[in-house]
Amino acid sequence: MISDLNSQTVDGRATPIDSVAEDAEVVLAVNGVSKKFCRDLKRSMMYGIHDITGELLGLREQSEQLRKKEFWALNDVSFQLRRGDALGLIGKNGSGKSTLLRIIAGLIKPDKGNVEVYGRVAPLIALGAGFNPVLTGRENIYANMSILGLSKQEIDQRFDQVIDFAEVGDAIDAPVRGYSSGMAARLGFASAIHTEPDILLIDEVLAVGDIKFRAKCERKLHTLRRNGTSFVLVSHQPHAILNVCNAAIYLSKGQLMSSGDTFSIMSQYEEDLFLGDEKRTVGVMYLPEKPVSESTGIDITYLFFRDKDGNILETPITGEPCTFCVGYNSRLEVENAGVNFGIQEIGGDGDHVLRLSSFQDKEPLKILPGKHEVQVKMPYLGIKPGIYMMTANIRKDSLYMFDVVDTYRFSVISKNPMSYCSFYQPRSWEVVNK
Repeated sequence: MISDLNSQTVDGRATPIDSVAEDAEVVLAVNGVSKKFCRDLKRSMMYGIHDITGELLGLREQSEQLRKKEFWALNDVSFQLRRGDALGLIGKNGSGKSTLLRIIAGLIKPDKGNVEVYGRVAPLIALGAGFNPVLTGRENIYANMSILGLSKQEIDQRFDQVIDFAEVGDAIDAPVRGYSSGMAARLGFASAIHTEPDILLIDEVLAVGDIKFRAKCERKLHTLRRNGTSFVLVSHQPHAILNVCNAAIYLSKGQLMSSGDTFSIMSQYEEDLFLGDEKRTVGVMYLPEKPVSESTGIDITYLFFRDKDGNILETPITGEPCTFCVGYNSRLEVENAGVNFGIQEIGGDGDHVLRLSSFQDKEPLKILPGKHEVQVKMPYLGIKPGIYMMTANIRKDSLYMFDVVDTYRFSVISKNPMSYCSFYQPRSWEVVNK
């Protein structure tokens, strides 16, 4: 939930105040957080020295002004996390997700705003973060869990559980530098979750390991959430966000675009991802009437989609019934005519995602003089969200072409997330008792 909260801060992190502390369910409040970075290394070092000096002398102030080569990695981001909630951070690379996690973890300070944290935070923001490669897995467990606030006695009590969960076996007494990235991530994840944190920060850790281990991680996260642990998850795997998180926020170029339930936010993100800056394409194409001297006898006059009620659609919807319509003006009567069309995804690999032909379907069309419409009725549209280019033509006997349009552009949207899907599969679900 986005909110505008005021708070007192110490070292960029907030101390509890009445407005938030009264709500015992709030474990994290991010209040107007902004962070800027510099793209030039030399300038970045110079700015860093200047800022540290100002901080030591008590002269540094929060500034909304960007210096040369600086940019906002985060800009005025606010939200709250309540006990037992699972929040997914969604956005392209460079949108500010990892920067936000690092600020929440206290690893870097915001240039504006503050973060209020209530309880123990366990950050998993890099593979094997905090592990010393020279030390053994056993030694790193004790070092890592003690940093996260556990006593030696508490670590002793949970040590066997950590080993069992991480599945590193005899390698526990080998130096971590010999571990694979997956082994280090599993050990880091196991150490963090067994500290019983109030807030768990996870950055792409669920992307490592085999599917069996990832499923075990998701089951453990569900158990932690039922026990009151809240967590913030960053992942480029949509199924991980959808399986684990009950809410999400969408970041783009450091800006908080929207927040809400996971499905609606993921759908918005995928629409932006698939369609980019070209959400509105041609959609409905009307063609000027050709003079007789330029006509071959049958001219295409328009191309568009209709919904199940016959209304014109600017953007057809994946999985919904629709009708593709080819309007024509004919000066002839043709007994054995046909319509062909092929669809390619713009930005794809160039292959046709769909080709249909009335000739191949053995559906000859009778063309009558005048203005009419050929309709291709589809019980559902199977292609995924994206931007497409269509070539359509009207022919006679599959050889003689009357007219062709090869620049019809349209976009497809979806009501539900479809990441990593190439087509829509119609389905129904049922439990059969035997």
